[in-house]
Amino acid sequence: MRYFQSIGFLCNYLHAQIIGSRYAVRLLRNTEQIFFKHVGLRSMSSLQQSKIFPKYLPSAIGSLSFPSWSVVNQWNISIKSERFYSKGKGDKRKKGPVAINENEIDELVKVSSLKQDFQKGLDQLKSDYVKHLSLRSAGGSIENLPVEFEGDTYTLQEIAQIGRKGSQLLVVNLSGFPTVMKDVLKAINDSGMGLNPQQDGTTIFIPIPKVTREYRESLAKNAKTMFHKFKDHSRDIQNRYIREVKKKEKEVSSDLSHSVQQQIQTMAEHYVNEGEKVMIAKQNELLGND
Repeated sequence: MRYFQSIGFLCNYLHAQIIGSRYAVRLLRNTEQIFFKHVGLRSMSSLQQSKIFPKYLPSAIGSLSFPSWSVVNQWNISIKSERFYSKGKGDKRKKGPVAINENEIDELVKVSSLKQDFQKGLDQLKSDYVKHLSLRSAGGSIENLPVEFEGDTYTLQEIAQIGRKGSQLLVVNLSGFPTVMKDVLKAINDSGMGLNPQQDGTTIFIPIPKVTREYRESLAKNAKTMFHKFKDHSRDIQNRYIREVKKKEKEVSSDLSHSVQQQIQTMAEHYVNEGEKVMIAKQNELLGND
């Protein structure tokens, strides 16, 4: 029975002429010789098959009996499905490095200002690491701590009196400028120095942490936080200049616009990578790694 079903399936398939779809179907023909119960072995050539099959196949399938000849070549059907994906879909090719052409960038945005903005952010990161992430006494660092107040920026020593009470306690007196208390506390907590300020009226007491392993790890973690802020700042600069390029798309070729946007993005990545190197060096310093 299964041989007749196979033959019927093949004929129906060829008759329907199923061509192409989401899956490609390949038929592999393999001729096998079959023994019947009462007769010997006999083979047929492809020429004989083409003459005998069309002649006897309908009656054989309908009556479920073969003609007098006792040996036939069976069609073994092997179906192999292969999926074809559209070109480009899921095709992620590695992009080569984008060459920086400052003259080309300068046609759409001021390249000197672009580089200056990126460098300024990197220099600020380095400065913050020196001022706020140090294993030495926090006294010298906190004096230059920037405090934002009503849209302006002040150093802490400009608005407060800073002194010591023993070797492990800093005292910040804000009696001459009490309205800035909330902003000073926020600046200390956000400084990344791992300090825990305590307010008492118009005075802030700041215990100086001992240099323990936990304190080192806390500073290293803060170094990473500062780096991510620098990274976000660099992305903001990148997006700001790309918006400038897009405003001029109608005035220049699309190729030039696209090229300059890629170059700005590449420059941003360069400065972010430089900032990451600075962060790793600072973390190794704080953790005492070679």
